[in-house]
Amino acid sequence: MEILINPIVVSVVVLCVLCLCKINVLLALMISAIVAGVVGHIPISEIMSTFINGMGGNSETALSYILLGAFAASMTHTGLAPLLARKIGNVIRSNKYLLIAILTGIAILSQNLIPVHIAFIPILIPPLLHIMNKLQIDRRAIACALAYGLKTPYIVIPAGFGLIFQGLLADNISQNGLAIAKNDVWHYTWFLGLAMTVGLLVAVFISYRKQRKYENLDIKEVDDVDIDEHFNKNHYITLFAAIVTLIIQLWTNSLPLGALVGLGIIFGTKAIDHDKMDKLINEGIGMMGYVAFVMLVAAGFAMVLKSTGGVETLVNAVTPLMASNKVIAAALMLFVGLFVTMGIGTSFGTIPILAVLYVPVCLNLGFSVPATVILIAAAAALGDAGSPASDTTLGPTAGLDADGQHSHIWDTCVPTFLHYNIPLILFAILAVVLF
Repeated sequence: MEILINPIVVSVVVLCVLCLCKINVLLALMISAIVAGVVGHIPISEIMSTFINGMGGNSETALSYILLGAFAASMTHTGLAPLLARKIGNVIRSNKYLLIAILTGIAILSQNLIPVHIAFIPILIPPLLHIMNKLQIDRRAIACALAYGLKTPYIVIPAGFGLIFQGLLADNISQNGLAIAKNDVWHYTWFLGLAMTVGLLVAVFISYRKQRKYENLDIKEVDDVDIDEHFNKNHYITLFAAIVTLIIQLWTNSLPLGALVGLGIIFGTKAIDHDKMDKLINEGIGMMGYVAFVMLVAAGFAMVLKSTGGVETLVNAVTPLMASNKVIAAALMLFVGLFVTMGIGTSFGTIPILAVLYVPVCLNLGFSVPATVILIAAAAALGDAGSPASDTTLGPTAGLDADGQHSHIWDTCVPTFLHYNIPLILFAILAVVLF
């Protein structure tokens, strides 16, 4: 009973139900935060002040998305993004699986080799929608492919965002009594990558293999641009600006500063006229502003959840149920990880919470090092794919819904939740048995 009335469980269930009932994600997050506060016995006035104060936690991310949205609009206005889309179209011809493979590969590179995260999606995907419509590709398959590329690399590949995630995992597990080197993490988490790959294959070749028809609606930012068949001076300037943006980001560890410098190069060299500056910023806000604000509200929601003390209460409630059965213990750990990550919206932020509580449990039950690492990694990653407020789902929707024919909840969140969280749970439990 204590589990059922836990603020984390209640609020996450309310969030999911509201989203499935097509309540706007922003409103669903706010309502769920209030529910969490009430269940956690926090006064209403304090709930809202905590919520608003917590929104600052994602302020840098939100600003990054706005500026990157403007940068994406500039790439479209110079004709570079539509030109690249056309080049991709010429390569794939009528092979939809090749298109899915290319987009998956680009998504993977965005996490590790060129760590721009979801910034490439509003640049590249909208110009490709007409090609997807022609091939009658089910966009749910594309959403799953993009989510795979955004999520799997940080679990498996020790570079870029993956190096950060695996470093956090190693540090927090070691601090709680089980020594493990950062370079050893991927030797175990590849098993979770295999789970994600199974989910992707099921989504692309089974669940969404059938054709799905979409209307060829206008995409203003794309259709208003005259596409040059060959690379011109403005294209090369825009590419140079993109490279400088990446260099500045890696050098200063500041994505907003990188995007600002990139925009400065584009306008400073007059690749785009100064009189279009306001229009581009407005388009950037229109393109990524919703995603940015959802991330702000999600941070407020997470702050309220943390203030209720529900995480510790939930863990304390399920720990006695683990007894001495490893499979039951693993399932309960994953259950808690799913709810926590769905609630606070970040796999990276979930690691310290779970490691301090569960590493001692794993040691007491005699879990091997590989099984412990896989369990903690899976518990932290669960919920990231499928959460309405996660950039793993918000990113694909930002591109695929450019013409208003892709539902964030039913076409991105539900497919990614089913195809990735279920395999992650099954493979993590299997790891306890095999390793």
